[in-house]
Amino acid sequence: MLQIKTFYCNPFRECTYIVSTDENAQTCVIIDPGMYGEKEEKRVLEYLTEHHLVPEAVLITHEHPDHVCGLEFVQQHFPKAKVVDYKTPSDNAAGLTFKMLYTPGHKEDSVCYYFESEGIIFTGDTLFQESVGRTDLPGGDMNQLMQSLAQLMQLPEKTEVYPGHGYTTTIGYEKRNNPCIGD
Repeated sequence: MLQIKTFYCNPFRECTYIVSTDENAQTCVIIDPGMYGEKEEKRVLEYLTEHHLVPEAVLITHEHPDHVCGLEFVQQHFPKAKVVDYKTPSDNAAGLTFKMLYTPGHKEDSVCYYFESEGIIFTGDTLFQESVGRTDLPGGDMNQLMQSLAQLMQLPEKTEVYPGHGYTTTIGYEKRNNPCIGD
């Protein structure tokens, strides 16, 4: 069972996730390091230290500033952590296996990380609880976003969704309740 710690960061309440295989893990991945300032950086570093975790990789769902403003901090403290994103794909790190799903629409480089065996997906700003990512920013495209959402709706309904902002949900809940999801 995955261990997932959520930090709400920066003025946009971006979700930064620390993910490891279990409570005895020594390595982890950080998803979307959005730490903005010393206070948030300190909270994340204290958590990693307290749990004896070393980030092996940093998974980026897209390169908007609120999702990567803490990347330099992570790279300074953990220079061996590889950066995984649209340009440098990978399917495993820190004992974790995942699928990178290309999901443009909110931004042209948007990806989601699907941990299929655990039934969990990290969606960045592609899918939120009862909402979706904006398409009016540079790189956004509503038609692409709708195609990406259709792809996500093919996942099992019990799949837990960890979005880039807000709270967790499931694919099934979003199929039934998200006004942005078409029939």
